[in-house]
Amino acid sequence: MNFEIIGDITNIEIIAVGNSIRELERLRKTYGSGRWRKLKGFATISLDNGSIYEAELHWYEAHGIGKKEIKIKRFL
Repeated sequence: MNFEIIGDITNIEIIAVGNSIRELERLRKTYGSGRWRKLKGFATISLDNGSIYEAELHWYEAHGIGKKEIKIKRFL
């Protein structure tokens, strides 16, 4: 599902860091080594069909690499 984040992501929390991340080896192979963290937060998003929702988002992030694989976890 394609979407665009409108505004800022709020209430950001760390879910997992380093070896606690199940996908750590794949992330390192795909994007490079770094201090990987899995985070969650809330944002207003716009879907391709023009609908606007509040949603919980999950993503991976590493210093110097940035946010990767942002996905919608649930709509609020």
